[in-house]
Amino acid sequence: MPLITFSNPDYKDKTVYAVAGSFTETVLKIAQTNKIPIQFDCGDGECGSCAIKVTYLDKQPMGYHLEEKEKEVLRSLGKISKDELEQMIVDDLPSKWRLACQFIPRDEDVLVEYEAM
Repeated sequence: MPLITFSNPDYKDKTVYAVAGSFTETVLKIAQTNKIPIQFDCGDGECGSCAIKVTYLDKQPMGYHLEEKEKEVLRSLGKISKDELEQMIVDDLPSKWRLACQFIPRDEDVLVEYEAM
């Protein structure tokens, strides 16, 4: 089971377990279940208000690659550039920026830095 540590300067860090391989539990849903106040407006990957910075704590990160919708939203927010997207494909590495409503953690420990509501 992966450990997810939620971090925000205004709140004490909180570490929770996520169900590995659930394929339905997004970071936003996990945060809501654990009463962690991640900012979000739409919850559908359209607005970008739930952008989070993800640090993979495992040596070989397995994080899912970004879907096209998520790429476009993160690019429009200035969180990721076209060059960075191309480099992630070449290096086969996940993005450090994700949308909490789209990111489903795999069996790896991560640090999630977020904006609060």
